Amino acid sequence: MNETKATRLERATTDGGAEVATLTLANPPLNLFDQGMLDALIADIAELSANPPRALLLRAEGKVVSGGVDVHVFDGLSVEQGAELWRMLFAQITHPIEALPCPVVFAAHGLTLTAAFEIALACDIILAAPKAKFGLVETVVGLTPSMGGPQRLAERAGSGRAREFVMTGDLYSAETMLEWGVVNAVHDDVDTAARELTHRLAEGPTLAHAATKKIIEAWRSGGVAHADSVTPEVSGVLFDTADLKGAVRSFLDVGPGKATYTGR
Repeated sequence: MNETKATRLERATTDGGAEVATLTLANPPLNLFDQGMLDALIADIAELSANPPRALLLRAEGKVVSGGVDVHVFDGLSVEQGAELWRMLFAQITHPIEALPCPVVFAAHGLTLTAAFEIALACDIILAAPKAKFGLVETVVGLTPSMGGPQRLAERAGSGRAREFVMTGDLYSAETMLEWGVVNAVHDDVDTAARELTHRLAEGPTLAHAATKKIIEAWRSGGVAHADSVTPEVSGVLFDTADLKGAVRSFLDVGPGKATYTGR
């Protein structure tokens, strides 16, 4: 377990023995993305990339998920320094989260602004509490969101909605985000729901989940034709996994829904 002042990374096992990890933003009172938070998050994500669990939950503790980025991070940056900041955040936070070979769930229990929402959009599934609110409010300092938020929001909700969301700088409810297809589900007890979903996904066929992510990534980068072109190889290798072999045998012997998976 890697603990820092600003984040907490914990690993545990499900009842079925699958490893899950929980990465918690813990930088009170507002979980601001200051330099300490960014450094801690980068270190945690590097550890997860080096030793992936079978599912990951991203969450926050405190009254809000995050009040956004500490504006001191931007103060006095030159054009070159600003561009390098975004390149670094893509390379060390956004892209590694997306590249994790396991399901990644984000739980939003309250206000989720700027960097926190952009990180949520890099996850596979977003769950929210009814009182959660979301915003990309970088216009208050003359910026546009630059950790991938606009394009990932456009992927989920459409380009028109993404332009509205970013240009107005307004806050949007969990219900609206659900209607737009940005949030997957709204739960009164989002923390419990997210933990239960993460455990359920961790006990599934991990290599098949990783293949699903690869196919969808191919679609994101090159459309349906590109995804079709990579699917035979990406899916084909699953026939050499213990999970597929065991699940096929289980299906034939005792019927569907009885297989157990080891992630191999």
